Amino acid sequence: MARLLVVDDEPDVRDLIVKRLQADGHDVLAAEDGAAALAAVARHGLPEAAILDVDLPGMDGIELLQRLRRQRPDLPAMFLTVLWDGAVSVRVQATGALYVRKPFTADMLRAGLERALRGAG
Repeated sequence: MARLLVVDDEPDVRDLIVKRLQADGHDVLAAEDGAAALAAVARHGLPEAAILDVDLPGMDGIELLQRLRRQRPDLPAMFLTVLWDGAVSVRVQATGALYVRKPFTADMLRAGLERALRGAG
């Protein structure tokens, strides 16, 4: 299974995502914001894919993905977000990453991750 980075500032949501991914056999690095995510990546190395909230304190998830992709331009990614206005939509689409709207089901999370890992994002 894959080594994944999960970043969400809501502890309950982050913990739920981590538990679901670990139940599917994935190795998961979790962080509450962009700075913590970059620190985790510096300590543990780049993940095989990233699952990111858009609305994070400090640097948002889109900027975080851009920074991660400086190290690995083809990093698969998926955004989980409740935000979806025109500006956010344009920015997310520019990354080529998939997105899943919150709230989401375990099946939606699993299917989105599979698509991202296959490069369908």
